[in-house]
Amino acid sequence: MDWFSAPEYWWSRLLFQRGLAAVYLIAFLVAADQFRALLGRHGLTPVPRFLAHTPWRRAPSLFHLRYSDGLFAAVAWTGAAVSAALLAGVGDAVPVWAAMAMWLLLWLLYLSIVNVGQVWYAFGWESLLLETGFLAVFLGNAEVGPPIVTLFLLRWLLFRLEFGAGLIKLRGDRCWRDLTCLYYHHETQPMPGPLSWWFHHLPRPLHRAEVAANHVTQLVVPFGLFLPQPVASAAAGLIIVSQLWLVASGNFSWLNWMAIILAASALDLSALLGTGTAAAGPAWYQALVLAAAALLLALSYRPARNLVSRHQLMNSSFDPLRLVNTYGAFGSVTKVRHEIVIEGTDDTEPGAHTLWREYAFKGKPGDPHRLPPQIAPYHLRLDWLMWFAAMSPLYAHPWLLALLGRLLAGDRHVLRLLRADPFPGKPPAYVRALLYRYRFTTIAERRATGAWWHRTLVEEFLPPVALRHSVRSPGGS
Repeated sequence: MDWFSAPEYWWSRLLFQRGLAAVYLIAFLVAADQFRALLGRHGLTPVPRFLAHTPWRRAPSLFHLRYSDGLFAAVAWTGAAVSAALLAGVGDAVPVWAAMAMWLLLWLLYLSIVNVGQVWYAFGWESLLLETGFLAVFLGNAEVGPPIVTLFLLRWLLFRLEFGAGLIKLRGDRCWRDLTCLYYHHETQPMPGPLSWWFHHLPRPLHRAEVAANHVTQLVVPFGLFLPQPVASAAAGLIIVSQLWLVASGNFSWLNWMAIILAASALDLSALLGTGTAAAGPAWYQALVLAAAALLLALSYRPARNLVSRHQLMNSSFDPLRLVNTYGAFGSVTKVRHEIVIEGTDDTEPGAHTLWREYAFKGKPGDPHRLPPQIAPYHLRLDWLMWFAAMSPLYAHPWLLALLGRLLAGDRHVLRLLRADPFPGKPPAYVRALLYRYRFTTIAERRATGAWWHRTLVEEFLPPVALRHSVRSPGGS
């Protein structure tokens, strides 16, 4: 079956598989590091409580069979170990069936985590990792040539990722159409990075050029992925450059890196590095690849229809296995940045002269003098949810109240999610949450004060509470 394999993409497959294994490794390490505080039996939104009212058919997961914090840790660390093995090249040193089994195991383990992850895993890059990871099962290893149908499905996924993101912008906030969204976005994005302050202060004509270039890259360039080489490689290269620009301008977990990895699979590097084997592989392998391709093409109907729909959904899955999904980001852009600042005090009778100490988060803005850190591709799930909570109290239900309770109790797992504990010896008597407006300092303010942010108190988001007190919902409802 000469038509089955494309040996000229041997090196592209290698780049793709190593990159995907690296992202899987990070994802499983994030899960192992954060799950006890967020999802554990005594976490902010415990998995057992979620499983008690969620049937398997809605959220397939190994944890429906049994849940314990020890089992969750075993799943996360097993996934990390297998990912590290694939990153080191073990997948190319074993028979093709064993390599397929390793990729399938990663997909099953991460699906089990995502489907019980609740609000902490409600991000488009989770489904993107799972959809890409499922395709990786059918991409083969060094024994066989890269299957053409699987390479096509990887391009189809990248097309939906880019084109869907472009359409959601055109259909969304007006500022995308008048090219002004980046007047605000670098400042108001969920988690700015160390270069975001400089990106924000670029001249406004350059911001407009950024938006125009984004429209071209997301709405025009993706069609080039389906054209003959070298056009497909040029299209993939433009996507990689645009994604690296986004990597430099902010922290978006592994979203941009997944787009780069997918684009790498469309590069024809044979002229520079040569080709690998053209072997199509055993008949059972070819049959599995073609059957999987037929299934995924059939499941693509609803995501494809969603792209042309006037009511386009963003970051949605149409099946509980997350095999083919719809993507998109920032259909609307926040014009003003609000941040929730949590404070505590030792004072047992808080009053006008009480000294309040601020809890410092690892990634989200807090201390105005702290340079926004580089976090991505690591993902700080609590920090991201704090950004959503600041936009509306609805996003804070029910985990924010639980978070305050854990801080009052001095929960060590929750405190590990923070950069600093202002009460290392003894938990505070009271905690409260304040809502601030944050903006980047001007160039003159930065020179005068050394601060990256300027913040202004807006209101009290949650009043002072203690463990013995009942806690009102955010916003006073």
